[in-house]
Amino acid sequence: MADPVTEDGVSQVPELCCECGQAHPLLDNHLYNFQDEVDDELICHICLQPLLQPMDTPCGHTYCFKCLENFMQEYSFCPMDRKKLSFQQCHKSSLLVRNLLDKLLVLCPFKAECQQTMQRCELEAHLQNRCPGFKKYKSELQRKRNPISKGKEEPPAKGDTNSPKDPELPSGGSSLVAESSGAAVVSLGTAEPGLVNPAFEETEEDLPHRTSLVAETTTIEIHREDPEEELGMRIVGGKDTPLGNIVVQEVLRDSVIAADGRIAPGDHILEVNGVNISSVTHCQAVSFLRHPGPVLHLLVLQEKGFSSRTAQQDPSATSREVIHVTLVKRDRSEPLGIKLIRKTDEAGIFILDLLEGGLAAKNGKLSRNDRVLSINGQDLRQGTPEAAAQIIQTTESRVNFVILRQSGLQLGEPGEDGSTSNSSSSSSSSSNGGSPVHHRRRPEQSHYRRKSTYQKDLPQGYVSHEKTVAIKKEPKESLGITIGGGRDNKNKLPIYVTSVQPIGCLFRDGRIKRGDVLLSINGIDLTHLNYYEAVSALKSNAASHSVTLKALEILSLNCPEPALDIREQGFSWSPLWITWLGLPSYLHFCQDIVLSKGNLESWGFSIVGGFEESKGNQPFFIKTIVPGTPAFRDRKLKCGDEIVAVNGVPAIGMSNSELIPMLKEQRNKVTLTVVSWPGSLV
Repeated sequence: MADPVTEDGVSQVPELCCECGQAHPLLDNHLYNFQDEVDDELICHICLQPLLQPMDTPCGHTYCFKCLENFMQEYSFCPMDRKKLSFQQCHKSSLLVRNLLDKLLVLCPFKAECQQTMQRCELEAHLQNRCPGFKKYKSELQRKRNPISKGKEEPPAKGDTNSPKDPELPSGGSSLVAESSGAAVVSLGTAEPGLVNPAFEETEEDLPHRTSLVAETTTIEIHREDPEEELGMRIVGGKDTPLGNIVVQEVLRDSVIAADGRIAPGDHILEVNGVNISSVTHCQAVSFLRHPGPVLHLLVLQEKGFSSRTAQQDPSATSREVIHVTLVKRDRSEPLGIKLIRKTDEAGIFILDLLEGGLAAKNGKLSRNDRVLSINGQDLRQGTPEAAAQIIQTTESRVNFVILRQSGLQLGEPGEDGSTSNSSSSSSSSSNGGSPVHHRRRPEQSHYRRKSTYQKDLPQGYVSHEKTVAIKKEPKESLGITIGGGRDNKNKLPIYVTSVQPIGCLFRDGRIKRGDVLLSINGIDLTHLNYYEAVSALKSNAASHSVTLKALEILSLNCPEPALDIREQGFSWSPLWITWLGLPSYLHFCQDIVLSKGNLESWGFSIVGGFEESKGNQPFFIKTIVPGTPAFRDRKLKCGDEIVAVNGVPAIGMSNSELIPMLKEQRNKVTLTVVSWPGSLV
């Protein structure tokens, strides 16, 4: 377009968009002058312009968000093939497509004063901070609005339409991919698909008292004198469960992990010896973690609680400056030494801290509280710390930052909660990932059988088969099985078979297998007995000439159990966590956990699962427990616990949108009915 500012008079100064620098109706798409002809595959077939905020339809077509939204207000079909369509069926295009579009080269619209070319995603920052033509336009516009000011430019008022702002892009889910150096701090404030996060349900009075919830990725090296010694932690999750990621449920006392002191319950394990396990099945993760070796390298995501804020300032009262910084890595794996954060009150990514001695600190051009606008040309104004860390990690050498700096505004100093700590040797129970402190045992909580109103169907992918085994035997012949579980177990497990010995009659019969849940022997119910009562019942009934056992076999169709290794055999064996998910509800034992909080606190846990049309009914699971919150201090709730009811109301069949209000309504006290299964031992 021609230069929008003329010399004829201020009356001819048009109203221009502060993002694209061109005149268009407020609700219409931005306009750009593209340097080259754009591939037809990247063109919206409604406006016939390169796509903006691209949206995909189920029938395989892509349109601009605003174009499609406006079209669907009048029609109920796809503009290309006229197939039936609703706007709710459409979804945001892939990150690859959005990045290709953002990298299209455009010309500055102020041709007379500026002949620069840049990527489309960089134009707004260019206009606001570097373009002499746009600066001249703003002066002319200000003079038109305030003729008595005699050309003296006033500082922009709060809410001025010329102040930088972000486009209304639909925010997407974030993946847990982060820089292996531990230089990225990622926020858990953005909900993943299917994620309910009561830790972030804030009321207006909450906002001045806390900012964002952060977590830090750390690389941890574990050394074992015996390469086959178990690590001593229990894990839950996997891509075949609603939890998605692999989460540490428990660290066992006097174990290798406990002695190291850096891994704590609630940590997410992202990599094992360089292999990404953030999107593998539960059984695959168990196999990776059980693999013997003297040294184990783990990339771990550790929650650090809520970051503290020491000052509230009006952003409009500070001056802004866009700065370009290039850091050069010697190789792809070299860390930059940057911690990134998201705030709850402002979109985008901010630098929380620069690690001493790191590449960024030595360079000296980045500062705490700088806002990252883009990295290597990829727009991060609405991005996440995980996305930024992934870009940094995959860059071979030059990492180009465009940052926005507000003078006079700094984040608070690192708090005692360890939110900016990079320590790897702490032995306390603080939230910097130190080893767990074993507190005095609390009184046992009362457990009870899962009520009929709380019962559910087996999850998809599971089959349970009840079998009756009647055998004839010599009175002195042993059954030849070992058992585990019992209702005196802390998880209130049913009795299950840990091994079938080759010397007994059950081995010869072949129908009872390791992992089977024992329901009864000769008509005596075993499902409510503790371990010693069950042993006594089995021994006394084994003395007869005939034995009738009822047992339950649980099969996970999607996750065959890893091959048995030598150190697992016998009494130490226990079923994987994922196996217990297929146990019928009538064998579950529940407990009620009561949490209390102040008016300005969060409950401090997040949950995943619930009803989805594509997946049907899924249980709700505890995914995150935030350090320093009521759920964390109470110590009874664990990652991987299934939420059965809230204040006595069954959660079965509920969706996220139904459960969120129930949790938000509970201001100071909530009763969670949960079923807890032991995580898989690695």
